[in-house]
Amino acid sequence: MGFTIERKREIHRRRHRKAKIAKLKAKYLAATNKAEKEKIAAKIKRLSFYVELPTGK
Repeated sequence: MGFTIERKREIHRRRHRKAKIAKLKAKYLAATNKAEKEKIAAKIKRLSFYVELPTGK
């Protein structure tokens, strides 16, 4: 029984992390100065090291 509860927690953590990274990516693209972008990039890397940073146009 304990397995299903832990699995649900794991799924919840993954979904929450994915949503948070999506919000941070949007903030990163909207950021205007370099210092702000670096701060947001550090937060993204802290959450998940392998996430690619978006390239703004």
